[in-house]
Amino acid sequence: MPYEWKDTAPEDSGAVSYELRLWPYRSLSLRGFVWFIGITAAMILLPVVAVVGTAVLWGLLPFALLALWGLWFAFQRTYRSGETYELLHLTRDSAHLRRHDAGRPDREWQTNPYWVRASLRDGPVEDYLTLSDGKREVELGAFLTPEERRNLRDEVQDRLSRLR
Repeated sequence: MPYEWKDTAPEDSGAVSYELRLWPYRSLSLRGFVWFIGITAAMILLPVVAVVGTAVLWGLLPFALLALWGLWFAFQRTYRSGETYELLHLTRDSAHLRRHDAGRPDREWQTNPYWVRASLRDGPVEDYLTLSDGKREVELGAFLTPEERRNLRDEVQDRLSRLR
């Protein structure tokens, strides 16, 4: 699952503190990206090798390189969107949510965890997961699947109840 919990309080302190980090799922690792670009380059340039030494080479080469550059650019753009993450920090005194999107300022929400409720409702996506303190409602894990949002809601509620 593209999220993980950490118990951030020192064990000997007796305090309770949780940290949740969420990130979008990436089906292609950076290593896979390198392999994909390499194999694609070999396949695209294979016909070009047949015309090495002829004037046709200069007609095919720009299009082959343009295709490779287009793939590289598209993948780099999707990886940049993958820099998005959400960080939820829960202690007995505060609940702090921060969302980081590449190229935008961070969005933050802080409240008393006693009043926070995690709920699923109809929204822009199936099983829209929100956190609410009665005054303001914020979205959590928009990039997760509906099943992951349902599981996460239960986990957040469990940790909030442990804090109370």
